[in-house]
Amino acid sequence: MKIVIPGGTGQVGTVLKRALSAAGHDVVVLSRHPAGPGEVHWDGATPGPWTKEVDGSDVVVNLAGRSVNCRYTPDNLREMMDSRVHSTRVVGEAIAAAARPPRVWLQMSTATVYAHRFDAPHDEATGVIGGAEPGAPGYWAYSVEIAKAWERAQEVADTPLTRKVALRAAMVMSPDRGGVFDVLLRLARLGLGGPVAGGAQYVSWIHDQDFVRAVEFLVARDDIDGPVNLAAPGPLPQRAFMRTLRAAWGVPVGLPATRWMAEVGAFVLRSDTELLLKSRRVVPGRLLEAGFAFDRPAWPEAADDLVRRLRGGRV
Repeated sequence: MKIVIPGGTGQVGTVLKRALSAAGHDVVVLSRHPAGPGEVHWDGATPGPWTKEVDGSDVVVNLAGRSVNCRYTPDNLREMMDSRVHSTRVVGEAIAAAARPPRVWLQMSTATVYAHRFDAPHDEATGVIGGAEPGAPGYWAYSVEIAKAWERAQEVADTPLTRKVALRAAMVMSPDRGGVFDVLLRLARLGLGGPVAGGAQYVSWIHDQDFVRAVEFLVARDDIDGPVNLAAPGPLPQRAFMRTLRAAWGVPVGLPATRWMAEVGAFVLRSDTELLLKSRRVVPGRLLEAGFAFDRPAWPEAADDLVRRLRGGRV
């Protein structure tokens, strides 16, 4: 198959391109700064020569959007919104104009669309969309608005010949340098991998190989469209998540951090505490109902595998 991945130069795109290329597919990455074979220039906002790659392709997986690993200033939040909505809109325009449109369009979304809560998990059928939950900082609601606008841009695209799936993805854990697993493991190795603000907030995650397998599963299943949660079935509280990660590496102690300490740390790292403090208890209802079987459904086995691959230098 020919698979086009707009915005495929980040961690998730690297994971996906590596696996799909190894499986024998023709993978084309659309990038603002193409740097190698199989990468084509686009600006993420306007049509251009890149649209020829979409015409005649089999699958489009749009991952484009400004990284959320930043300070949530008004300018950065606006850029997060614009980069997601504009890129999704223009991908939809390219598919609509194609003489031979792809049969499926997988659009990245985020598990952040769900409400901050501790009491029950979110699946696609019963999950509560966030934005008005008590106990959450007001600006967290804007992250939910970004997610909703992101999905809406795909939903309204006039692509009747192309099946559309919105990937409500949890954190993708891979041993790649600079990825979320790399950052969390570095904190654990420094002795800073303890509970944050008590550690009761849930962490949703998915092993990189299961992420790839889920994408392949959704491409093959012509009967699935709309939002799909890409998350392992075993989300767990942050304190347990980090304790398991420390055990996988062999770090005996992780210093706890209060909310204000997390604020200071996030400021120094030029990140935001929403990534640490929002409780994301997301489960893959539609994937499990459709018969998808996770290879790494539980965090202890997934963490052991990621550490083993990292130590072995096999990414």
